[in-house]
Amino acid sequence: MATATDISILEAQKREPGTKNAARRVRAGGKIPAVLYGAGKNTAAVAVDPRQVLRILRSESGHNTIFDLALDSDRVKAMIVDWQFEPIKGTLLHVDLQRIAMEKKLTVTVPVVLKGEAEGVKTQGGILEQLLREIEIECLPADIPKSIELDISHLVFGVEVRVKDLPRNEKLKFLTDENQMIAHMTSVKEEVVAAPEVVAEAAATPAEPEVIKKGKQETEGEGEAEAETDAKAKAKPEKAEKKEKK
Repeated sequence: MATATDISILEAQKREPGTKNAARRVRAGGKIPAVLYGAGKNTAAVAVDPRQVLRILRSESGHNTIFDLALDSDRVKAMIVDWQFEPIKGTLLHVDLQRIAMEKKLTVTVPVVLKGEAEGVKTQGGILEQLLREIEIECLPADIPKSIELDISHLVFGVEVRVKDLPRNEKLKFLTDENQMIAHMTSVKEEVVAAPEVVAEAAATPAEPEVIKKGKQETEGEGEAEAETDAKAKAKPEKAEKKEKK
């Protein structure tokens, strides 16, 4: 786990925007291309060290980490809002960075962590199933939690926990539907195995001739880049700007 010192600063340098050849040159130099936007300022094309970015992503607060972005002689608060990995080698290809105004609320997703051992697991032989692992919240940057913990020790068959059951904090506004289920108890369905004598009897019984319907089989079954800034769809500057205005 990265320490606070490791992730407190991300250094960036301006780069030539726009072309794939320019992006390849950035990567050949040991950096990766990135874009910086937000806070009512123009979008800037920059290059960053992928090792520093990975330390941030792998830290306890992950992509919700607020850090100082050092660009030329300026420093601004920023966070990572999108990133791309090469699918085969798993190397980091590109990141989107958003300037953060510490006095303005923003929308982020945070993990939901289940705490305790469910009573249904201990005494009923059930299996705990977590259906929702992240929720969307709105808060000030300084109030972003690393996670939201939910005690499920009381959970038994027939009982469910939903977003509305999460502990509340006046600093956080939950945006995820409050009725969305987070976790419940489930069981393993037993596979029914036929007895040997039943199998033998079925094998001795002549099979009925199969009737093939013409036309039905003829119709059944029918109807079945290199990553760069211009190919990103998860996070766009316009979307980031909207988040800041909330």
